[in-house]
Amino acid sequence: MANSGLLSKKQRLVLSAAGCILALVVIVLADTAFSSFSRRIFNLCGIYIILALSLNLVNGFTGLFSLGHAGFMAIGAYTSALLTMSPAQKEMNFFLAPITPVLANIELPFLPALFAAGLVSALVGFVIGYPVLRLRDDYLAIATLGFSEIVRVVLTNMQSVTNGALGLKGLPKYASTYTIWALAVLTIIFMFALIRSGYGRGLKAVRDNEIAAQAMGINIARVKIVSFTLSSFIAGIGGALLGHLMNTIDPKMFTFSLTYNIVLIVVLGGNGSITGSVLAAIAVTVAMEVLRFLDGPLNLLVVRTQGLPGLRMVVFSVLLLLVVIYRQQGLMGKREFSWDGLLKKFSIKARK
Repeated sequence: MANSGLLSKKQRLVLSAAGCILALVVIVLADTAFSSFSRRIFNLCGIYIILALSLNLVNGFTGLFSLGHAGFMAIGAYTSALLTMSPAQKEMNFFLAPITPVLANIELPFLPALFAAGLVSALVGFVIGYPVLRLRDDYLAIATLGFSEIVRVVLTNMQSVTNGALGLKGLPKYASTYTIWALAVLTIIFMFALIRSGYGRGLKAVRDNEIAAQAMGINIARVKIVSFTLSSFIAGIGGALLGHLMNTIDPKMFTFSLTYNIVLIVVLGGNGSITGSVLAAIAVTVAMEVLRFLDGPLNLLVVRTQGLPGLRMVVFSVLLLLVVIYRQQGLMGKREFSWDGLLKKFSIKARK
């Protein structure tokens, strides 16, 4: 231990290696020992980590208020589904109207299709972001929310491409535990590398003060559009993984409530904190399943109900309201996990 009370570089590397091994053990145990239901919740945690980080890139690190993530997820999910389904599966799904001939016989491996899902979402994000990012604050939120709703309506009405309101069923089961968590870890590493780079410092400068950032020579418009496009790419990847995990997709999956769940995670974890998004994604995903009993009949001795669908989301809405009022910085604020910070915290508690 150094005289300053901080860990040496070697000690940090040893602890980080031990943490990675522990995480790998947890993933292996989850894939082999968990029930199918528990494993699905575990995998949803990984997907929500990816989605929360994609939204935090825009909302937390760039200072833009976007509510259109469900739209980018939908684009990614449908792109990957249409590229990975076999011609026979497509023929079974499209019985009301035949699928467009261009897509009928296309079948790609999962990884190229997943990358294509991210690229298509990024392309749409660039096209939408170029004019929309001229708006600010509430106006930007309303515009992106409108875009998300437009995507859902378009998916519902493009019968020969998306199968309309019926959606797509029987998607290949490519979203395994290892695939999802490998991509979640890669997203975390990418976010840390991006935020600690010179470009990441430019993002934070735009977030904190656009006038000062522009005076320093930062191209505000380019920073915003690149951030929005990268966020759309990651959201498309997350949407594709969600579709392949559920093995079915339809337009009703990608309503505003899905975006609300991601916003809840980002706000609870802390705008501008990668660690906060990871912790909050796991906590909120697990809590959503643990509290599912609230939607059914309740017997609370004094009060009995026959079932109140949506009560679970009321609880989360109240939680979000309390966080906004009493702890606006969220769980981690803008802080990140570090071994030195953990050591200091335990040292302070020990002295007390």
